Amino acid sequence: MDMKGVIAQAAMTLLLEKHVKKLTVKDIVEECHITRQTFYYHFADIPEMFRWILEQQGQRVLLEAKAQEGGREGLRSMFVMALEAMPYLRRAERTAYGRELQQLVAQSIENIFEKVIEERGLYAQCSRPEVKLIVRYHVGAILGLFQTWTDEDTQHLDDIVATVFQLMTEGIPPKGETKE
Repeated sequence: MDMKGVIAQAAMTLLLEKHVKKLTVKDIVEECHITRQTFYYHFADIPEMFRWILEQQGQRVLLEAKAQEGGREGLRSMFVMALEAMPYLRRAERTAYGRELQQLVAQSIENIFEKVIEERGLYAQCSRPEVKLIVRYHVGAILGLFQTWTDEDTQHLDDIVATVFQLMTEGIPPKGETKE
């Protein structure tokens, strides 16, 4: 693991295992036994470290999603990885960087969706502003789901992914109405 990874892992350990509420550079460097200078050589500040962590996770999610056979399976893999990261994110959101982290998470998911859309040629009939709006809509919906996620939801993950995928690709008309 490279030094950035060591630093990031120390921060995650502090958040999840040691329940640190106010994450500081001092805490991180003590946890991974490095100097402050080493931390600042790799990251300008804690938000930049979170940004780097999310970029790394985003690349991992994208590779995993692409390795799946279809869009639904790719979406499921994204959900699974998000659920694995949820304990870290919930702890991190309670720190002084919580608001900024929420924005970084949303941007990271938007980036993943935009890459998938571009690589698969989805929404080719839409203008760039329309695609941006579609992405923002889906990201907001998925983040909303995760904010209220329960253990019962985890038990019904496949059904939820199927419904979300259908909403994203085909839509579900209200009862009594038909799709145009």
